[in-house]
Amino acid sequence: MAARKERAVLVTTKHRGVFFGHATNTAGDTITLKRCRNCIYWSADVKGFLGLATHGPTNGCRIGPAADIVELRDITSVSDVSAEAVKQWEKQPWN
Repeated sequence: MAARKERAVLVTTKHRGVFFGHATNTAGDTITLKRCRNCIYWSADVKGFLGLATHGPTNGCRIGPAADIVELRDITSVSDVSAEAVKQWEKQPWN
């Protein structure tokens, strides 16, 4: 069986959490993310949580530091994150 490829994803939860990280398996109500960051606040110029997946956070956002491994529960959505957005997430803006 082939190993699953890790991909950058944006995950939302029933508890209104918004998280960025890297996952190999995104099926089910629980997902494990590596190098996980959470979005505490996103500014209006992001244009909603899907803007975080498309363009990434901007300077007006508040992004927490990365945790090595996080297990998220009660998943409501999983979105692929563009290469451009990954670079922005890794900058970790917090204003």
